Amino acid sequence: MLQVRALVSSTHHVCVRYRLEAFRAAWQEQGCKLVFEELPTNRFSRFRSLYSQRHEEITLLQRKTISCYETDLLADRAHRFIYDFDDAVWLRDSYSNKGLYSSKQMARFRRIVRAADTVVAGNQFLLEQALDMGAKRARLIPTCVDPYLYPLAEHSEWNRDLVWIGSSSTLKGIQMFGRILDQIHLALPKTRLRSICDHHPRLERMPVVEIPWKEETEAHEIAKGAIGISWLPEDDWSRGKCGLKILQYMAAGLPVVTNDIGVHREMVHDGLNGFLVKTPAEWIEAIRFLQRHPQIRQQMGMEGRRIVEEKYSIEVGAAAWLQLMQPSQPALVAAAA
Repeated sequence: MLQVRALVSSTHHVCVRYRLEAFRAAWQEQGCKLVFEELPTNRFSRFRSLYSQRHEEITLLQRKTISCYETDLLADRAHRFIYDFDDAVWLRDSYSNKGLYSSKQMARFRRIVRAADTVVAGNQFLLEQALDMGAKRARLIPTCVDPYLYPLAEHSEWNRDLVWIGSSSTLKGIQMFGRILDQIHLALPKTRLRSICDHHPRLERMPVVEIPWKEETEAHEIAKGAIGISWLPEDDWSRGKCGLKILQYMAAGLPVVTNDIGVHREMVHDGLNGFLVKTPAEWIEAIRFLQRHPQIRQQMGMEGRRIVEEKYSIEVGAAAWLQLMQPSQPALVAAAA
């Protein structure tokens, strides 16, 4: 049986859950065993972990940027070295006081993508960056969800709620967007924000329904809303995001309203499963239209669900990974799954 040894920062990280753990059962059925190993924070323990990579297995480093020396060690010891990433890991995030660009992170990222036998990127922007940095073999496999875990939203006429799901690490984004949310509430007073998170935004006018995030309830809580929303700053860190929350909204049959950046424009087909907007006036108009037309909300939501089933489902992602792990794959694959 082929064994994939995944080196991760934490087995509880959302990226592990959606980009690896989600495929475990499908891989197992095809004779591929997935084993997780958390990378130690102590550098001596991490050295022992990297040195111990067995030559008969695939070693998969997920998202983490390790030192150049550690990368060279891993590439030398692993029989096959795969690097999977779903963020612009060569940058600091949009909210860092130090700014986006880090020469240290860039140097680490460049060494990893050049050393890996295969690089797996979560979106087209990330794929192009890996190729520009010298990756010899790269493949786009988007983040995937299981749509059948999500009940479909009912879209009753009285429901005007917006839904935002995130974590404390992304809360700064929704706070930056808070001014527009307050304008939406002024224009559409029955609108509330359903916040599904471990912490919640503090807004001046928009009422916030605080829903503690739990893995076992998140799908049902999303489906209780009317419209899924997402907002990202205009920068390269945002272009590296892979749209998980949008996929979750679509899986639950919600139309999506979001700003026109990065992967948003790939997932949201304007006027079909949601709206891509720019100005506060466009945000208000899109939400007003969807609130007034629950039947169109439902139609758009079902179109989003169809897109998830066809392009972003666990079955699609598992098959792409299994194909990639076959030793006979060509040297460079730059197409989407």
